[in-house]
Amino acid sequence: MKRVELIFEAALWRTRLVVLVAVLASLVTAFAVLYVATVDAWILVSELAHYADPDLTPEVRQVLRAQSIAHVVEVIDGYLLATVLLIFSLGLYELFISTLEEARRSDAFAKVLVIRNLDDLKSRLGKVILMILIVKFFERGISMKFDGPLDLLAFAGGIALVGFALFLSHSAIYHLTGKDGQVD
Repeated sequence: MKRVELIFEAALWRTRLVVLVAVLASLVTAFAVLYVATVDAWILVSELAHYADPDLTPEVRQVLRAQSIAHVVEVIDGYLLATVLLIFSLGLYELFISTLEEARRSDAFAKVLVIRNLDDLKSRLGKVILMILIVKFFERGISMKFDGPLDLLAFAGGIALVGFALFLSHSAIYHLTGKDGQVD
């Protein structure tokens, strides 16, 4: 009976390798989103080539500027999403498959991938997702039309809430780490 139990436990432990599917899919998706964001950045730069055209009217230039800023926000959003997917795939690999020895020898490891459990992974992802939401808020804010004082007040309240969310996320980091920024 003990032998059957050992074989079953070994097989059960190896089922964690199914997570490789999620790791690879997240990695491929991260590269795809990086590609899309990079193409968007290239298109943005190429479209701005005629921004200095002296034949443009101030109104057309203002519309082009507003569109360009919105496009920049989309590019930032794409890169942040790619970062989320990359952190997710690296974190899943570290948690379920094996430690990334190459990463641990890197100076950037402590800044990017200190993930010891699912809560650490969720915390890392949550912070990047918060940044994506802030970028989305900014994107909506720059195209917002203010028809009255209540619209302006609502927008100011949104900014205050974004600031509060950032404060809470950074104060959580401060309490989890020492004054030198290292995890206690």
